[in-house]
Amino acid sequence: MQRRDFIRLSSAVASTALLGPSLAGCSQPAEWQRLMTEPPATETPTVCNICFWSCAAKVHTRGERLWKITGNPEDSHCEGRLCTRGTGGVGAYYDPNRLLKPLVRVGKGADQRFEVASWDNALALVAERMTRIAREHGPDRMAALVHGPGAAHISHLVRAYGSDSIAEPAFAQCRGPRDTGFYLTFGQGFGSPEQTDMANARCIVLIGTHIGENLHNSQVRTFTDGIRNDATIIVVDPRFSVAASKARYWLQIRPGTDIALLLAWIHVILAEQLYDADDVSRTFLGLDSLAAYVAAFTPEWAYGETGIEPQQIRETARTMAAVAPATVLHPGRHSTWWGDDTQRARAMAILAGLLGIWGRKGGYYLPEKVALPGYPTPAYPKPKSSWRDLTLPHFPLAGAPVTNVIMDNAYGKDAHYKGLFVYDTNLPMTMPGIRRILEEAARSLDLIVAVDVQPAEITGYADVVLPECSYLERYDPLRNNDEREPSIALRAPALPPRGESKPGWWIAKQIGERIGLGTYFPWKDYQEVIDWQLRQVGTSLAEMRKTGVKIFPRKTPIYYAPGETPTFDTPSGKIELYSKTLEDAGFDALPRYTRPKAPPEGFYHLNYGRAPQHSFSRTQNNPVLYQLMPENLVWIHPTAARRFGIRNGSYVELVNQDGIASNKVRVRVTERTRPDSVWLVHGFGHTAPGLFLAHGNGADDSSLMTRVLYDPIMGGTGMRGNFVTFRKGGA
Repeated sequence: MQRRDFIRLSSAVASTALLGPSLAGCSQPAEWQRLMTEPPATETPTVCNICFWSCAAKVHTRGERLWKITGNPEDSHCEGRLCTRGTGGVGAYYDPNRLLKPLVRVGKGADQRFEVASWDNALALVAERMTRIAREHGPDRMAALVHGPGAAHISHLVRAYGSDSIAEPAFAQCRGPRDTGFYLTFGQGFGSPEQTDMANARCIVLIGTHIGENLHNSQVRTFTDGIRNDATIIVVDPRFSVAASKARYWLQIRPGTDIALLLAWIHVILAEQLYDADDVSRTFLGLDSLAAYVAAFTPEWAYGETGIEPQQIRETARTMAAVAPATVLHPGRHSTWWGDDTQRARAMAILAGLLGIWGRKGGYYLPEKVALPGYPTPAYPKPKSSWRDLTLPHFPLAGAPVTNVIMDNAYGKDAHYKGLFVYDTNLPMTMPGIRRILEEAARSLDLIVAVDVQPAEITGYADVVLPECSYLERYDPLRNNDEREPSIALRAPALPPRGESKPGWWIAKQIGERIGLGTYFPWKDYQEVIDWQLRQVGTSLAEMRKTGVKIFPRKTPIYYAPGETPTFDTPSGKIELYSKTLEDAGFDALPRYTRPKAPPEGFYHLNYGRAPQHSFSRTQNNPVLYQLMPENLVWIHPTAARRFGIRNGSYVELVNQDGIASNKVRVRVTERTRPDSVWLVHGFGHTAPGLFLAHGNGADDSSLMTRVLYDPIMGGTGMRGNFVTFRKGGA
């Protein structure tokens, strides 16, 4: 058993020799002016990795100098226009604090530190520990927490090793409840991009969805198309968001009462028979049970819970129904809120079903992807134990590994897991309440490997830190999403890797070969994998390096035909308003509303969201995006500001219900948030000193989320049940 403590990357380790010089000499105005006026010399295709939207792009270089990044006009994700963050990808290459050499933990107790190591020594250490874990405990005792397209390489390694415990925080900390709720209703969840047909919609309903602030490229464009086409916009949000400023109806809902509003909307649709009776009789299961259940959930009842006037509830329900099926009820993305989030998604899915929008023009289109074969390698060994063995007893309908379950089984004397890979996911800024668990896990696990581009907070818990080169310097798996127009996009290296950083595919292959898994990595270079796959679908790497994107004809219709009775991939083959699957698992077959806990006296709901300048906690140290937004602000209603004597522009500390205080954060006094709530952008307040730009700027909302509301159905970590008060501080 290894005994290790959190190591801060000191200024000695985080030197320019390790992390790279500031902007590679491009910090002077004259140099920037020269770069902007010279013509581009070379264009290389890439897929943006600044957020998960994965827009196809072109990297413009002159020799080994990066000039700019632009969108690929042939790509449906961006149509040639990148968002703020995508164009700011230049900073991902020139980030002055990048990890450029491997690090290994040395010393004991208070003398623990990181030392620079050769790749051979770092990889040998990882291989030796993995071999020992397999011999003494079994390969199923290794887990991985991963994020992004490059995660496929580490996932392949861990599966070949003999473990299926590979979780993406995007499931338990983001999309999982949404996809589970829709899957239970329609037999299908949502992909990325979401299949919302907003360009053809006559009504668009957003519930806590911040289109325009999250800058999901094609979603913003089609939302704009909907506005241009005079679609009615209905926004449900405690805060006056950018989307709310475009809305005909802004419903300033009391936090945590979404299910009450959804049930009232369903009540109106059924009570006034605002649905297609013929369609319902053919394609629905459980309508009578639903009607009896929602009879009591009148708009008058919902008014007492949500604070929304009954007439507004009726009027918005009728507006949706009047133009259905050309109504988009946007499912949102981040959906881990109040612990009943699968049931919240179920209520949304039921309403969408009653409006008849699945597979209909102006509602949800039917997505399709390219049938891209996987490169032939041996079958993975069957793990002795599976993630399901640990997860399903607690969360019976989890459809994927759950990060919090893995971490709960990664510490203590009898911990199930003995080793952990963490790829491109900064757990301290991602999972609520994780720092204490990470500290315990670091003392229990025999091996922690962090593969990252930056010296983020997670690297301080690792035994070995392996520096990956940025997305602009590597090949990754082809982008192949379910979407309106089937297409594939190529990410190719446009620049040589900086320092000694390496692509993820190389790291996985090197480790695999050292532990006897070379047959799972039969290629010399990952280009071979990509070229083989492309040739199976009638193209090649050479062609894709020229075009970047290839569009394929659809093989199935994008909408159901008028009068068609579709079959859904549910147990009944119908849209299941009443879920026998939930009932058999011991849960409510119809969505149950539970009144959320109110803030204690002098405290306020802690709400959080996104900004167009940043992606979660990934980009605060990007030298381009940092200049656009160096810190976050906390929005406070004037009544709260007056009560505490807080001035606009001053600094405060946020203190949660358990006495945990944030770093100082600047105040924005505004009526755009409810009097009972505060709001701030997620991802700031970094504590990793190796992130020289981001360190200490703004408040870290995740550190204030000490009260976690677990979704009992699939294990999502509800993060909205925390409250804060204010402590004056700073200048």
